[in-house]
Amino acid sequence: MTEVAKNETLICIGCGATIQSDDPQAIGYTPQSAIKKGLENDELYCQRCFRLRHYNEIAPVSLTDDDFLRLLNQIRDANALIVYVVDIFDFNGSIIPGLHRFVGDNPVLLVGNKEDLLPQSLRRTKLTDWMRQQANLNGIHPEAVALVSAKKNHQIESLLELIEKRRQNRDVYVVGVTNVGKSTLINQIIKQTTGVKELITTSRFPGTTLDKIQIPLDDGHELIDTPGIIHPDQMAHVLSAKALKIVAPQKEIKPRTFQLDEQQTIFLGGVARFDYEYGPKKGVVAYFENNLNLHRTKLSNADAFYEKHLGGLLTPPSVDEKDSFPELERHEFHIDDKSDVVIEGLGWVTVPAGSTVAAFAPKGVSVVVRRAMI
Repeated sequence: MTEVAKNETLICIGCGATIQSDDPQAIGYTPQSAIKKGLENDELYCQRCFRLRHYNEIAPVSLTDDDFLRLLNQIRDANALIVYVVDIFDFNGSIIPGLHRFVGDNPVLLVGNKEDLLPQSLRRTKLTDWMRQQANLNGIHPEAVALVSAKKNHQIESLLELIEKRRQNRDVYVVGVTNVGKSTLINQIIKQTTGVKELITTSRFPGTTLDKIQIPLDDGHELIDTPGIIHPDQMAHVLSAKALKIVAPQKEIKPRTFQLDEQQTIFLGGVARFDYEYGPKKGVVAYFENNLNLHRTKLSNADAFYEKHLGGLLTPPSVDEKDSFPELERHEFHIDDKSDVVIEGLGWVTVPAGSTVAAFAPKGVSVVVRRAMI
């Protein structure tokens, strides 16, 4: 085996990343056993490139702020169709800050992923209209809106047909923040097209660089998968992997309705809290992972209740995580129209007009009000 000097930098021959074995989520990650094997065979790849090379599997990579600006400039200078992937369940947490300034004249196709999580009773035409309006508020004016579930492989073929129709002999840039399921979608596109329509050639991926993966299309253009952009306001960045499994929806959400009196509180496990301070005695509807325990109590007792039961009745966090769990920060809103109070990456509570409410989320996690989705 080739001996490696202590300070010698190892480079992935696939993408040029510096090899490291400390952080599986960071660029250049390779397990120690794979480093040893790669050096013996003179073929040292990072795990991402290895999976891409051998399994046509695209793994997510996160961008720094500088990488993000460089990527946006590439999009601005390109003549391409922009496929903008968002997580429908966390639409606000899926927004790419400043994207509208860099799209230029390029058309945008807005793709709502994880459509399977929303109640079937919600009309999909109403949902796509709502998504279009929310995108418009953020300066994005999509030519079309599509709904898919990459995990369930729903509507992928329809999406491919829409992409082909809209791209008009141009490249396709696929963009999105982390945790929206963009890489799962790309992998489904590859699986769907291999041996079916042969739209995408998967035998080799030229230009496999750190900032993008270029997938050749039949007409000489490319579908370009870009790394996930970090949105630091999401719940995923403050919860442990164990806690995320409990709060991240896996199946269709079952709305839970509470007839709240004024001065009542709902705890969302131990990760967040909703106070109904003043307002009409109408039902509020909670949209969260079905297994997340929602506990109602009096507002006057809420602080003491949280302190006593965090890590026990109120979980996650678990008892061994509660001491390191971030402090909950209060956000107050007066609601003029029926609205959703959204805790990014967790879910939302739909509240009636004429109410004053407060939502508590871990420090750093955004809480916003939007026009009611449902």
